[in-house]
Amino acid sequence: MNENQEQPPKERQRGPVTLRRDRSSESTTTDQRLLDSRGPSDWVHTDPWRVLRIQAEFVEGFGALAELPKAVTVFGSARTKQDHPEYEIGRKLGGALAEAGFAVITGGGPGAMEAVNRGASEAGGYSVGLGIELPFEQGLNPWVDLGVNFRYFFARKTMFIKYAQAFICLPGGFGTLDELFEALTLVQTKKVTKFPVVLFGRSYWQGLYDWLHDSVEGGGKVGAKDMELLHLTDDIDDAVRVVQDAYRAWEQVH
Repeated sequence: MNENQEQPPKERQRGPVTLRRDRSSESTTTDQRLLDSRGPSDWVHTDPWRVLRIQAEFVEGFGALAELPKAVTVFGSARTKQDHPEYEIGRKLGGALAEAGFAVITGGGPGAMEAVNRGASEAGGYSVGLGIELPFEQGLNPWVDLGVNFRYFFARKTMFIKYAQAFICLPGGFGTLDELFEALTLVQTKKVTKFPVVLFGRSYWQGLYDWLHDSVEGGGKVGAKDMELLHLTDDIDDAVRVVQDAYRAWEQVH
């Protein structure tokens, strides 16, 4: 995007609806109001309607993504700056995945997510962003070809998992860690096909990997085969190879 161009107005997402130049203010999100049991008792009577809204959110997501080609979900921090080396890594990773024939799916936000979407788009690939309603304004980044905004984290997570053939985690915070362990749990318990889970960036992930190996596996909380679900790398070609090998293996049994 040309830096001299006028910046677009700030956006607020209310589920699939985009609000720009909105004069109203909301101090809570739909997800927060669903999970908060405190407050006026009239919320009890609105829960059945929330169920319909949740159902509609799944229908919207399934409908939008049903014809998505083979894809890789890439997680990463929204706080990664454009001048940070991790941004350029994300951009190159998105491009490499696109050149290998994979669409990319991210959270659609700024930072590492934008970098991956941008790299895929610049390489002529398909770039998907699954946004979430948050109390701070974020909006979908301009490199998203197909964007879907969600009110509820659990609906969004389902789309991350359902439409991907692999997961790659760039350096990130609580959100990335949440998505990482959600994916690992589903793979470990065979709720999803054994997709590869790649941790990209040894200097960032090595400490977590060592703790899982020494304390969690060492304490008998997971098995050696569970640790094999994780692939730690610094090399983009290696990450793409892991994804391709897993996809070929999946094709052979489907």
